[in-house]
Amino acid sequence: MKNSEILMNPNSLVQFLKKSPAEFTKEDIIYFCEENEIEMINLRYVAEDGKLKTLNFIISSKEHLNTILADGERVDGSNMFSFIDAGSSDLYVIPRYRTAFVNPFVKVPTLEILCSFYDNDGKPLESAPGYVLSKANEEFTNQTGATFKALGELEYYVISEKEELYPGLDQRGYHASEPFAKFEDLRVEAMKLIAQAGGKIKYAHSEVGCFTSGDKYYEQHEIEFLPTEVEEAAEQLIIAKWIVRMLGFRYGVDVSYAPKITVGKAGSGLHFHMLAEKDGKNLMVENGALSPMARKMIAGVLDAGDAVTAFGNCIPTSYLRLVPHQEAPTNICWGDRNRSVVVRVPLGWIGGQNMAHDANPNDCGCDEERPSKQTFEYRVADGSADIYLTLAALITSALHGINMPNALESAESLYVDASIFKPENKEKLEQLRQLPASCWESAEVLAEKRGIFEKNDIFPAGMIDNQIATLKAFEDKGLSEKLYGKNDEIGELVASYIHIA
Repeated sequence: MKNSEILMNPNSLVQFLKKSPAEFTKEDIIYFCEENEIEMINLRYVAEDGKLKTLNFIISSKEHLNTILADGERVDGSNMFSFIDAGSSDLYVIPRYRTAFVNPFVKVPTLEILCSFYDNDGKPLESAPGYVLSKANEEFTNQTGATFKALGELEYYVISEKEELYPGLDQRGYHASEPFAKFEDLRVEAMKLIAQAGGKIKYAHSEVGCFTSGDKYYEQHEIEFLPTEVEEAAEQLIIAKWIVRMLGFRYGVDVSYAPKITVGKAGSGLHFHMLAEKDGKNLMVENGALSPMARKMIAGVLDAGDAVTAFGNCIPTSYLRLVPHQEAPTNICWGDRNRSVVVRVPLGWIGGQNMAHDANPNDCGCDEERPSKQTFEYRVADGSADIYLTLAALITSALHGINMPNALESAESLYVDASIFKPENKEKLEQLRQLPASCWESAEVLAEKRGIFEKNDIFPAGMIDNQIATLKAFEDKGLSEKLYGKNDEIGELVASYIHIA
């Protein structure tokens, strides 16, 4: 790691140890704790409900700290995952040193470390979502020789008492600034703390959703990350969700990642951008255009994307967001810069390398060549997603596309431009496959396409069975039609999932 990268890195462990997180060792963590008077260690891990769990340790000696870091601890797996039987439920949680960061919220100096689950034989727990993602990531590299990178767009609502001064405009909150955006300070503080915890943030801004209902004010925000290796991408989203929620608690406001807040207003998604990289080169671009590999990956994601909802849209209100005219997808297709498709190819600076020089003609340094930033974006998932499993499903879908004999033809046939959504093209639009409209339908599609995810032993069959059963247990088939026009019932349903994941 270059000295300049260390000096500018906001993570205090990186600055102190003068090495990248990937190089952290047990001895490094012990040394940091000794020199910085760390008194507590928190082991953190994500259970089936998507929220961070905590195991607290007061450090009593160097030997005690060494034992915590070397051995982890046992936990009751039956209270973590529904597929684990209470009769044989012990699991180990083992810390991953590269995830360590200092807790910014507590008075007692505390180090946080994310953990992996291991079974009674000391093997990675096959059905642990983090391990499924690890297997998918490894398989992608084995087959392609490339690194799968991803970034998430974390959308959330801040819900507070109604504010009279400088009211925001209904559904016009996109990139609003203070004083019209009331919670920019919370967002900026969140960015700072997420970066200190190791998150690599691209930018953040207020989002479209802005409205008042009764005595409550609702304001939507987004924090977008930089592309990074996929397991790190998952970890930084998990930590970011915790930090933003903790700040909401400190500010005395609610923070919600729920896919739907109320009828007729913008919901919150959890969009994922993806790319493949080899030897520092972005493989999504070839000769100044979207590469064949990118198109094959898109074809695979579209072919399996309706089944990915089983991991990325896990509650009934997920499907109240996936409706027309809310910048959310309903039809399975892809396009350039279009926000109503399942896969969007955003602007990627393919044709705009000289804009900075044009804006700053006296600065010749603007002409330097940089790696391509081109990604493609899956726009369906939301805050109810199991982040690990959704990313694992997207990787296996992309691999599925790379291996599809007709992938390029499929990609071409599913490409649409903005005109597809005009009334005169209604018939063509109706020929496209639809996303599931309920958890029940999502489960049915997963059952049909489970082979894509089970291939190469990435998703265990028992995990797929469990996910199908969990989704069908909502018994929400046809729910949107049943609730149409019943705003009070919709409000009760939304409220029951306000703090999902």
